[in-house]
Amino acid sequence: MVPMATHVITGAGSGIGAAVARRLHARGDDLVLHARDAGRAKELAAQFPGARTLVGDLADPDRLSWAFSHQTMPERVDSLLHIAGVVDLGPIGDLTPKTWHHQLNVNLVAPAELTRHLLPQLRVSQGHVVFVNSGAGLAAHAEWGAYAASKHGLKALADSLRHEEHGNGVRVTSVYPGRTASPMQAKVHSQEGKEYDPSRWIDPESVATAILTAVDLPRDAEINDLTVRPGR
Repeated sequence: MVPMATHVITGAGSGIGAAVARRLHARGDDLVLHARDAGRAKELAAQFPGARTLVGDLADPDRLSWAFSHQTMPERVDSLLHIAGVVDLGPIGDLTPKTWHHQLNVNLVAPAELTRHLLPQLRVSQGHVVFVNSGAGLAAHAEWGAYAASKHGLKALADSLRHEEHGNGVRVTSVYPGRTASPMQAKVHSQEGKEYDPSRWIDPESVATAILTAVDLPRDAEINDLTVRPGR
């Protein structure tokens, strides 16, 4: 019998992360869902029966090692899916260090730290690391400076990791979705002072399809970068 694959997922509570988790859960794969605190972990466990949880605050990556040392880490990891993210818009002249640190910590430093902790398992399974980036990781625009900087950094992290781990059989994919209908997008529209119409943007299920295409690709190939743009 072929063992079910084990996927560690951040951001499974809503949007793209929830869509990916639902698809993997439905096909019977083993899920380890990251949660920022015990309360959120309980909610995710109820939402995805049978899933395990891993608790640690991505906004405080310096404490992730301590948090993980008090939990049972998964023995096997076939894919690590970095989907959680935060965004706060504003002109460079107005952004405080607190705003910079929050976005850099959640969007860049925490994914690097979580990857570091799970690399041994990923090497054994010849697994896959997927970074859900953003169109802002390829081009920066006015008032998107801090978020774009975190996502440009995430691209660099993924590219470096790919070169470092290729010899170990670990695949690395960056996915760059355009605007996707999600709670994050609703927040962006609010910050932009614009009316939010989810029907104008990509359905999270469509991005989930792109992510799973990369994950399920046969071992003879690897998708390095995948850009997903609104089709409407």
